[in-house]
Amino acid sequence: MSKIIMTITAASVLALGACTTTGNTERGAAIGAAGGAIAGAIIGNNVGSGDAKTGAAIGAVVGGAGGAYAGSEKDKRMDNARRGPNGEKLYYDNNTGRYYFFDSRSGNSYYENGQFRG
Repeated sequence: MSKIIMTITAASVLALGACTTTGNTERGAAIGAAGGAIAGAIIGNNVGSGDAKTGAAIGAVVGGAGGAYAGSEKDKRMDNARRGPNGEKLYYDNNTGRYYFFDSRSGNSYYENGQFRG
C-alpha cells in the first residue's frame, strides 16, 4: 500500500510541476487526477477486496474529469471577465499597466474603463 501511495505522490508532484504555464483546464485535470488517485487508493485498500490499484485508477479518471471540467469553467469565466464594453478583446499596455481595447467603429483605442487612450 505504501509503495502505491509513494508512486502516486511522486507522479503527482511531477505532473503538477509541469502546470506552471498551462491553462486552468489542464491544471485542474492534473490536480483532480492526482487527488482522485490518492483518495481512490486509500478507499480501495480499505473497502471491499482491498485492491488499491483499481481504486487509484478509478479515482484518477473521475478526479481528472472533474478537475478538467472545473478548470474549463474557470477559464470561461476569466475569458469573459476580460472583455471591453461591447465584447472586444482587451490588450495589456505595459507602459501604463492598464488594459485597453480597439473600437472597430471609430478605430480608436480606449482603456477598459472607457477613457480615450490616444
